[in-house]
Amino acid sequence: MTDLSLTILPETARDAQAIERLHERTFGPGRFVLSAYRIREHVDHLLDVSFTARIGTLLVGSVRQLPVLIGETPCLLLGPLTVEPPFRDRGIGRKLMERALKDARDKGHRLILLVGDEPYYSRVGFKQVEKGRVTMPGPVDAARVLVFELVEGAFEGVSGVVAPDWSKARVG
Repeated sequence: MTDLSLTILPETARDAQAIERLHERTFGPGRFVLSAYRIREHVDHLLDVSFTARIGTLLVGSVRQLPVLIGETPCLLLGPLTVEPPFRDRGIGRKLMERALKDARDKGHRLILLVGDEPYYSRVGFKQVEKGRVTMPGPVDAARVLVFELVEGAFEGVSGVVAPDWSKARVG
């Protein structure tokens, strides 16, 4: 696959059904009990920092980010990040993540949190949060809670419960 065949674009409302089908295939029905999904029930992701990956017209990957608070501190929650299984190990996930981080920084966001595998996400700069510093709703392996500072020092002194940013929550 050449770089020219892959297109990373901001997600649009028209992408929602295709992305949901992608999530069904890659994560299955068990995804709804995960800690991060509990938060997603209450607040929509932000289209301007969420992206799709396509080869031609075929959707092969997606990354979303939604507004949350860690205690009183605004933050983005990255995820889900997923790539169709036949297209994995081709750098698509990394390209989606890099675009999401760049655009979040460009739009003035300061912190990104995620629940994921530290060996994978540390390659772009995510670091494990000290156990007990950040509390996710529901069960979560504390070793999988990771943070990325878009602005140096943005995570200093930040701690607390992760909750939807109600100022951006769904209405109705």
